[in-house]
Amino acid sequence: MKIVLFIYCMHCGGAERTTANLANEWAARGADVSVVSLESTRVDFYPLHPAVRRIALNLASEPQGALAALTANVVRVRALRKVLRELKPDVVVGIMTVASVVAILATQGLPCKVIATEHTHPPMLPLTPVWQQLRRWSFRMADLVVALTGDSKHWLEENCDCTAVRVIPPPFTLPIPRLEPILMPDAVIAPERRMLLAVGRLHDAKGFDYLIEAFSHIASAVPDWDLVIVGEGDERPPLERQIETVGLKDRVLLPGRAGNVADWYERADLYVLSSRFEGFSMTLVEAMASGTAAVSYDCDCGPRDIIRHGENGLLVSEVGDTRKLAESLKTLMESDARRQLLASRAAAVKDAFSLETALSLWRAAFAAAGVSSRQGVSA
Repeated sequence: MKIVLFIYCMHCGGAERTTANLANEWAARGADVSVVSLESTRVDFYPLHPAVRRIALNLASEPQGALAALTANVVRVRALRKVLRELKPDVVVGIMTVASVVAILATQGLPCKVIATEHTHPPMLPLTPVWQQLRRWSFRMADLVVALTGDSKHWLEENCDCTAVRVIPPPFTLPIPRLEPILMPDAVIAPERRMLLAVGRLHDAKGFDYLIEAFSHIASAVPDWDLVIVGEGDERPPLERQIETVGLKDRVLLPGRAGNVADWYERADLYVLSSRFEGFSMTLVEAMASGTAAVSYDCDCGPRDIIRHGENGLLVSEVGDTRKLAESLKTLMESDARRQLLASRAAAVKDAFSLETALSLWRAAFAAAGVSSRQGVSA
């Protein structure tokens, strides 16, 4: 099978990691795989299998003005169409909204199938009116649409008139890849301290401002615990100011990005997800699969697909309610027995969201999209 994965860029992010995982596994199992991006390869973060063909269109710049933007996207469609004519894939998979729309337009009249994907819950990350209309108009032309959760599937069916939508969570792999930069926990937090861990981009969507406020409510009651937020992003300055304001500079730590997140999950005593919204939280799956108890806001969407409240983790119903989040965290911080019980049950998510499960769902998706069985791959 010849597969083209088309994405805006391959920098550090959940959709990009999913793209790399799928490309690598399909290539290792005998497929002819190409990863094509609008952005240059200079920003690539995740390693690819040597057999994966990497093509950059270098057309990621965002021009100002409606006419310039329209012209730029026409150029993108034509550039991708030229590549597809050369590669002659059996199926093209668009990764996220913009790439999916461009892929759908570029494949019109070509003999390949096209699958669109969403990697966030659409209503929680609104597009410009033009891109919303383009998604609504084009997604129904795809041979299949893939969403990460049932909530997103229903939204696409109701708002984009998509009749062929399948749910495929992102593939989870063990061991978790160890990438640069390497940042060891012992260099950040003393071994005798308990660690409340969060991992993600320092971005408003991740709700780290909520988390810092919640921790400030209980910090004096759990004096042997520190909060560590691993990641980097534009929200660092306001988060640092907030930490200073609540007087927790020595107990809320922002060490930066770490490519060795597995070491952090192993070191953590408790994991927390404070996001305002998610597409599907791979960090939550990774932490739980690593045997770490977890607390999460019940945000749209993803956490409720992963956590069964009270059985393998705790869900906090009101996103943004820092008092409720603090209470749930404190409950587990003060009970080693309950935390360990949830941790032992949490590890089972590695089977529910395993790579083999995801690949099986993708095999079925290719069949549903009309990719001939003679083109099948053992992915």
